[in-house]
Parts: sequence; structure tokens; C-alpha cells
Amino acid sequence: MPSTLPRPAAPWRTPLAIFLAAVLALGVVMGSEWTYQRALQSLASVGARDNARTAIQTVMRRLLDVETAQRGYLLTGRAQYLAPYQAAESDMAHAISRLREHYRDDKELLALVDNLEIRVLEKSSEVAETIALYNAGSGNAWRELMLTDIGREKMEGVRRVADVLLVTEERRVAGERAEVYRTLAIGRVGVHSLALLSLLAYVFFLRKNAALQTSQVEHARHLQAERDSLERQVRERTEELAHLNLNLQELRDGERSRLARALHDDLGALLTTAKLDLTRLRHALRNTEPEVAERLQHLSVALDDGIGTKRRMMEELMPSTLHNLGLQAAIEQRADEFQQRTGVPVERAIQSMQLDVSSGQALFAVVQGALANIEQHAGARHVSLRLASEGTQVLVEVIDDGRGFDGHMGSTSASGLKNLRHRIESLGGQFLVRSVPGSGTRIEARVPGLPRPSPSTPHSAMSNP
Repeated sequence: MPSTLPRPAAPWRTPLAIFLAAVLALGVVMGSEWTYQRALQSLASVGARDNARTAIQTVMRRLLDVETAQRGYLLTGRAQYLAPYQAAESDMAHAISRLREHYRDDKELLALVDNLEIRVLEKSSEVAETIALYNAGSGNAWRELMLTDIGREKMEGVRRVADVLLVTEERRVAGERAEVYRTLAIGRVGVHSLALLSLLAYVFFLRKNAALQTSQVEHARHLQAERDSLERQVRERTEELAHLNLNLQELRDGERSRLARALHDDLGALLTTAKLDLTRLRHALRNTEPEVAERLQHLSVALDDGIGTKRRMMEELMPSTLHNLGLQAAIEQRADEFQQRTGVPVERAIQSMQLDVSSGQALFAVVQGALANIEQHAGARHVSLRLASEGTQVLVEVIDDGRGFDGHMGSTSASGLKNLRHRIESLGGQFLVRSVPGSGTRIEARVPGLPRPSPSTPHSAMSNP
């Protein structure tokens, strides 16, 4: 039956899909890594600028501590007020050193740091001078120095430079934060875009997978339809061959029956007539010569052999016992003949069966063929023969304890078993051969039986008396 199979997918589609998936995955990895590195750099820069702001604020705070220590000491004369002043020197030096390291690549801001350091030193010198005059007992001198605006001017100079640096850092920190936000926004857009592309790719994959599954289901349906069609055709052809084999077997049996009747009617009549004529001739020639009497005797023996040969041929073509007395008697007779020829005992369990002519002839052929194979090939010491009814079937079973075979018997025996199998199966039966080398052979044949008719029902089936 014709079928339309689905068109195979283009060979380039799978590599292309793999390439696109790899590109998409690489884009996700590279986008994430770029966003991470940019954000990391921005955060590191913001941290450094925070440190610079802290250093600037440290300088301003320490200068305020110096001024506070100066006033406290000058007003009270207590030395403990000088402790913050003494600690502030090292803190401001360390903070300015950090600012120099931070602005090492920016000459303009580095110049501001130098200016800041100068003004800090000037302020520190002014404070140190005032304290030195106080310690020297020059009360008027340190008071006059304090009353001038030198300290305030120095402090304002430091504050202006520090404010410039702080404003610069604030502006740059704002820029770095804006850069971080831009990087995060770009990463966000990239992630969303890649997620959308992944979703589209997944939808595309689902559609293609669904189309592939539909194609596979359709292909499987077509294959199943093809298989069912082929099985139906094989079944029909098998039934036709079985029917043809049955017809051929029936035709063969009919030809054998007609040939047997011809042998009985024609050849038998001729041989019988010749035998009667010879008998009359011998009575008429009682006082003949010894040589003629010998020839007549030889002719009588030859006619007897011819009549015996005719009977054997008739039995081989169509056993008279099977035709006249039924399957049970025919099997019994063939078992007796086998036992007489071979000396092998045959154990029998034969029941009376109700069978049609074709089934009876087929089962008898199985018994005949099995016994012939045992006689020619098996070398058995014991044979078991059974004819029984099993449900709606009739069973013939022949078992021997001979040498068995492994499935590769001689061509004549194998062909005979195949012919028997075809004959039984054409009747709707079953044929089974079990054999193991050295363990004998078991042959079983089953054919459908007939229900036993009531005594008043006429039938033409083969039965045993």
C-alpha cells in the first residue's frame, strides 16, 4: 500500500542549531563577565576615592585638633592639651602620603596635594611658634601672634585646598557611580536580551521538537499501516497456499485412489483372468512334457508375484484398511507390519476417533512417515504410538528412543517431514517435531476433530468400527 513518508530534515540544521546555542551561551558568559569586571573596576575606584576623601578629612580634623590643643594649652598651661597636637603630626603626614599615592598619575591634583602639605606645614609652624613663645615666657609676643589673622589665614588656605580636593573627589565619585549604574543597566539589558533570545530559542526548539514528534508519530503510523498491510497480505497468501496445498493433496489422494482402483479393476482383472487361463491350461495338459510343466509352474509363480505386487502397490497408493475399516484399524495394521519387519515392539494407545476423510488420511500419513523414518534412520529399540482426543482436537503421537537428530536430517526425511507439516497445517492443525541427538524423537500432529453424530444422523466421515 502506498505511503507518504515525512521528508527528512536538512543535514545542516543540527550543526547550525548547535552553533547558535554555543554562540548564545558564549554571549551570556562574555556579557556577564564584562559586566562583572566593569562593576568591579568602578567599585574599586570608588573605594580608592573614598579613601582619598577620608585622608583629606583626616588632615582637616587633625588641624582642628592642633588648633584646639594650642588654645587649651595657652589658656591653661596644662601639658596634657599638647597630646593631640603631638599625635596629629604623624597622622597628617600619613594622610598626605596616601593622597600622594592616590594622585600619582594626576599632576594637577598632585600639585594641589603639595600645596595642601605646604599650608599644613605653615599652620603647624604657626602653632609651634606660638607654643614656643609661650614656653619661653614671652607672654606679649604669643598674644600678639594670636591676635593677628595669620592662624586663621593659614587655616583658611588649608580648607580651600582641601575643599577643592573634596569637590574633585565628590565629582569623580559621582562619575564612578554613574558608570556603575550604566554598567549595571547595560548588563541588565544584555541579560534580558539574552534571556529573551533563550526563550525564543526554547520556543523554537519546542515547536521543532513537537513537529519532529508529530512526524515520528505519522511515520510510525505509516509504518504500522504498511506492516499491517504486509501481514494481511502474508496471511491471505498463506491461507491461499494452505488451501492450494490442501486441494493439491486432495487431488493427489484422488489420483492415487483412481490409480489404485485402476490397478484393482483393470490390472487385477487381467492377472486374475491369466491365472484362471493358466489353471485351465495346466488341467488340459496334465500329461505334458516335464519342461512344459516347469514352464507352466514358473508362469504360475510369476502371476502370483504380479498379483502380490499389485496388492502392495494398491496398499501404498490407498490402504484398503483405511478406506474400508477406518483410521484405528489402519494404524493397528501398519504398526503390526512395522513390528514384524523390524522386530521393534510398538506400544499402542489407540482410541476410536470421528474424523473426515482428509484428516484421517493426513494422520495416517503422519504415522506411516514416522514409522518409515524410524525404520530407516532411528535404530530404535522401542516405539510408542498414541491416537487420542484432546478437547476439540485429535492427536497422533509417535515416540521412539532412537538416535534422534539435530534438525539436519537427510534430504528425503527432512522433505517428508516438511510435507507432513504442510499437510497438517493446511487442515488447520499443528505439527511438532522434538528431537535431541542420542535421546530419540517425538512427533505430534493435531487436527480438528468432528463431533460424534447421533445414531440417526447420517455422515460420510471416516470412523473406526
